[in-house]
Amino acid sequence: MTSRVYVLAQFKPKDGKEAELFEVLKALEPDANREQGCIQYMLTRQVDHPSATRNEYPIVFNEIWESAEDWSAHGRRKQIQHFFETQVQAETGLVEDVVVTAYSDEGHDYDAPVYE
Repeated sequence: MTSRVYVLAQFKPKDGKEAELFEVLKALEPDANREQGCIQYMLTRQVDHPSATRNEYPIVFNEIWESAEDWSAHGRRKQIQHFFETQVQAETGLVEDVVVTAYSDEGHDYDAPVYE
């Protein structure tokens, strides 16, 4: 087990804005991939497949961070804050809604080692 944090940042674009939003989000990848603790920061888009269900959030960042602290530091970057201010919170933004969820690979009763 690790202290890694696995993050899904799911974006629902405003009507007719999916392609434009994808490009705006894609521009965030290069800097994020250079951040301390970033293992993966990959933008993906939903595709049709017989084994998958479509939902209203067709654009998703799949992120893996070494620790919760690294992920928190990412969220404090000016570039990320600017994106949320201009594209999520602003009326003129491209995002209708966003859902960010974080996961661990540790079980509920994981007997983590104690380091001294």
